[in-house]
Amino acid sequence: MTFDHVFLRIMKFMKLQPSGNYRLMLGTDSQVHARHTVFITGIVIKNSGKGAWACIRKIIVPRKMLHLHERISYETSLTEEVATELTEERKKQLIDIVLPYVYQGSSFSIEGHIDIGSGQRNKTREFVQEMVTRIEAIGIEPKIKPDAIVASSYANRYTK
Repeated sequence: MTFDHVFLRIMKFMKLQPSGNYRLMLGTDSQVHARHTVFITGIVIKNSGKGAWACIRKIIVPRKMLHLHERISYETSLTEEVATELTEERKKQLIDIVLPYVYQGSSFSIEGHIDIGSGQRNKTREFVQEMVTRIEAIGIEPKIKPDAIVASSYANRYTK
């Protein structure tokens, strides 16, 4: 599916109930296999309490990516790549769906989910500030574990 098609599906989902509370969540996870590394980017549009629509993008790197920083950085790059498809015009189109209902509680946000955590026992904690800064720099709200559900749960299930 092209991103144009994905975007049309997101719009169609939002138009079903334009007065909803929408979160467009993007996130990537990876899994090292014997001869390659699989990266899955999840794209999820969720209407709080009313359901969601989701899809994935799969990238296979034909080698074992064993260095954690390299893998986390590439995951973030793939999330950034999808986020850049959300041009200002596309963002405006999505906002325009909910805008007439804002005073009735409607909302829309875009989040970049990063599969890292800041806990003492988390090996990725030293990369949190770098990756969060990258997501903020492209104008979307960063989320890390345990709030990075698209990267750590949804995308994760397709990396196996």
